[in-house]
Amino acid sequence: MRIDIITVLPELLESPFGASILKRAIDKGLVSVHVHNLRDYATNRYKQVDDYAFGGGAGMVMMAEPIDRCLTALTSEREYDEIIYMTPDGVPLRQPEVNRLSLQENLLILCGHYKGVDQRIRDLWITKEISIGDYVLSGGELGAAVLCDAIIRLIPGVLNDETSALTDTFQDNLLAPPVYTRPRVFKGMEVPEVLTSGHAGKIEAWREAQAQARTRERRPDLLNEE
Repeated sequence: MRIDIITVLPELLESPFGASILKRAIDKGLVSVHVHNLRDYATNRYKQVDDYAFGGGAGMVMMAEPIDRCLTALTSEREYDEIIYMTPDGVPLRQPEVNRLSLQENLLILCGHYKGVDQRIRDLWITKEISIGDYVLSGGELGAAVLCDAIIRLIPGVLNDETSALTDTFQDNLLAPPVYTRPRVFKGMEVPEVLTSGHAGKIEAWREAQAQARTRERRPDLLNEE
């Protein structure tokens, strides 16, 4: 998989891809991530990529022309399965969409900033608009990192245990059950006996019941989703 990210602040994306699972995935050649500085596509001496909004109001808007030049250059080199814009008014990110995106070959992500991008870019270029939650960040870079992390960990070979991602929270519209490790007794609290029984069937039934109960208590909305 190849992921291209367009941003006005490329330095914000150095750390997420420089450590842990994402770095190992890149080092293994399982994914390549390419960060593009939008200012490289500005034409004036100040590398300007934003301007005042027509109609007035506070905040600046990312200009259409630099973004269009960058998108034109990238799409001339390869075909992208999705051109994604990270924005608070996008579709909330859910695990089924992450699963789908993890099967794609080429993804392009545009990070919003300031008051967002000129609407004409959204109309002309964007195929998918994604939000990571009902709140506003300073820019789309952190959201892009979250999206990439969720996608890349699903690529075969990225996780040491291939079944780990399949049992994550949200994979089956359920929250994950409680988990325990050694010591067996901690501050007077014991690990549930069923987990040390060695009986695979009973353990699986317990985990399913716990997942159902936790989801019903904390996220009942998930149980109503198809």
